[in-house]
Amino acid sequence: METVQARVQEAISNLMTKLDREHLRKIQKNMYQCSAACCDKDHYNMEEVQRCVEQCSEPISKTQSFIETEMSHFQNRLQRCAMDCQDKARDQVSSTSSEAEISAYRGQMEKCVIKCADDHVGLIPNMLKRMQEVLKAHH
Repeated sequence: METVQARVQEAISNLMTKLDREHLRKIQKNMYQCSAACCDKDHYNMEEVQRCVEQCSEPISKTQSFIETEMSHFQNRLQRCAMDCQDKARDQVSSTSSEAEISAYRGQMEKCVIKCADDHVGLIPNMLKRMQEVLKAHH
């Protein structure tokens, strides 16, 4: 089960690395350059500089929020799938189930959870593509 978790984590990590290199760094760079330009405006008072800097930060905040939402949906789907596996195994256990039967149900549950993980890792390329399209359209 730990290798399954590691496989999912690696796939997510690769997705995040790609998004960072292709999108996030550019958006962050723009934010810092924009913020620096706000500070160069000598005619701005403190509040105007602050407001300007906040506006510069808006694109990265929206982008991070979008990515967090997408990742949360992914994690929730994976978790629901794993919980369904647990429920199916639990439904088979009765007060008369032997240790061997319970062990077999546990094995079925683990296979089910592994399939969930594999299926969801398989969704990541499309999820990455969709996220890249949204990020390109907005920046």
